[in-house]
Amino acid sequence: MTHDVFGQPTTVKPGPALDAWNKTQLAFLAHGAATPGFLGEALEADPDFALAHAIKGMFYTLLGRRELIQTAEEALVAARTAASGTSISVREQHFIDALDGWVSGNPRRALEHFSAIIDQASDDILAVKLDHATRFVLGDNVGMRAVLEKVMPAYKPSDRGYGYLLGCYAFALEETGEYNRAKFAGREGVLIAPDDAWGLHAVAHVHDMTADAAGGIEWLTGREHAWSHCNNFRYHVWWHKALMHLDLGQHAVALELYDSEIRQDKTDDYRDISNATSLLSRLELNGVKVGDRWEELADLSAKRTEDGCLIFADLHYLLALVGDNRQEDIKTLLGRLHRDAKSCCNDMQKAMSNPGLSAAAGLEAFGEADYEKAFTNLSSANANMQLAGGSHAQRDVFERLTIDCGIRAGYLDEAEAILANRLSSRGGNEDGYTAARRALIADGRAAAAVPSRELA
Repeated sequence: MTHDVFGQPTTVKPGPALDAWNKTQLAFLAHGAATPGFLGEALEADPDFALAHAIKGMFYTLLGRRELIQTAEEALVAARTAASGTSISVREQHFIDALDGWVSGNPRRALEHFSAIIDQASDDILAVKLDHATRFVLGDNVGMRAVLEKVMPAYKPSDRGYGYLLGCYAFALEETGEYNRAKFAGREGVLIAPDDAWGLHAVAHVHDMTADAAGGIEWLTGREHAWSHCNNFRYHVWWHKALMHLDLGQHAVALELYDSEIRQDKTDDYRDISNATSLLSRLELNGVKVGDRWEELADLSAKRTEDGCLIFADLHYLLALVGDNRQEDIKTLLGRLHRDAKSCCNDMQKAMSNPGLSAAAGLEAFGEADYEKAFTNLSSANANMQLAGGSHAQRDVFERLTIDCGIRAGYLDEAEAILANRLSSRGGNEDGYTAARRALIADGRAAAAVPSRELA
């Protein structure tokens, strides 16, 4: 038993394997593109390193791809086989059991094991970060914050992982509406860990939620080094910057960022698809012509209709298919969604049922310009969209679609109520979207108040 860079006892061979394992963890905390390479080096140096096999499996499950579940299952088998041949710690066994929860579609079971690890060692930042990532997928912002506030007293500013911990805490504070504290924590975290793209992006979220697009652009500009080293998370940070330009009415800049950064690489990772589809949807709701950009996204999404790993991913695939009017593929995805919802035997399938079915039906109706049906379904899903996972900023595209469908269908009071709730969740800070929709609602009421003239 050796101790890793964070002081955690770990059953790994000292030397190259331990060195690679330490690099793996540090890269993972920073969302570094080098993470899988370092992990591969650790396993090459110590093929019987059970914990590394378990973490490899969890990395695959977090990618939200059906075909990689088998790879994660193989990693679980490898972890168990390695564990059976040596004496591993209770901590390491919990990580293996957490992977078992993930591959079975029950990440809430994984949370139980992360919690058990954290209960024994609050300074176990690997467990904290994986707990954070899992709660993000589940939309559990309250639990996310509670765990972080539980462990914070165990850390000192001099601890190796403290800056990354602050980045996680900043995001949890932002997602629970503590915007000023979130900004402070995120900025402090980036000072300590300049490569922490998660903390930097948490501050970007604060600017989004407080309608300070200009301040957000200023915050991100000149700090590109904090996310240029990242895996595909770097596209997400560029997405945030594009949203800020969009809020300022700078549509051409947003589209330029879409082409040059956000879709620089035409990947089919669901997170990249979600960045792209949600930005194009926002632009179109603002009346901007986006050309043939939907076609590429729809081609990729049509190949993901049977995934069923995450409802968050499915809904963004559906956005792409609706955007390019792929009727057969829309039917295929909706059919699979209904089958999963009917099974409803694990955490992921429960989210397919609620809010998945209503949200999906609303998106389909939106594509058919049936705004009454779209509003009915989207507004039904709206109250539970938190269960789809992701962040407030990511789910906002569905709220915008709901409001716009309400306005187009003539449900002005209902649309205004949702708009008011949206404004309240942002601390009363009115962004460009809110101002524009208030004006549309006012125009709709004024038009309705004008008596119609009989035809001569």
